[in-house]
Amino acid sequence: MQVAALCLDGKGKILLVTSRGTGRWIVPKGWPMPGRTLADAAMQEAWEEAGVRGRVNQSSLGSYHYDKQQDHGFAIPVEVRVFALEVDELADDYPEKDDRKRRWYRPDRAAELVTESELKKLLRALPARLGHQA
Repeated sequence: MQVAALCLDGKGKILLVTSRGTGRWIVPKGWPMPGRTLADAAMQEAWEEAGVRGRVNQSSLGSYHYDKQQDHGFAIPVEVRVFALEVDELADDYPEKDDRKRRWYRPDRAAELVTESELKKLLRALPARLGHQA
C-alpha cells in the first residue's frame, strides 16, 4: 500500500506532479512512514515531491490501484490511499524540485492527464464531493 496527497488550492484546482521515471502526470505519493499516520505520510510526500505545505484531512477520500514497475522489469500491484490536502504554501525550494514538474489543473483536465482509471474516476467526482464548480 502507498499513500497519496490530493493537493487542492481552495478554488477547485488540483496540483499534479510528474513522475521521476516516466514523466507522466501523477499525484504526490509514497510509502507509509513509521511514526506517522497515513495522512501525515501523504503530506510529507507532498512536501518532498511538490513543495506543498498545508492541512491534510485524516480521512481518506478513497483509493486507486496501479502496477508499480520494479527495477528488474516486473511490476507489483499497489493500492494507493488518497488524502485531501488543502495547500497553504507552495515553496520554490523543496527536495525533488529538480526531478519533477508541477502544475495546477481543474479536476476534469487532471483526470484526462493521469493514467490510472480509478484515479481518473476519483478526480472527476471531486468537485461534487467538495462542493466546487468544475
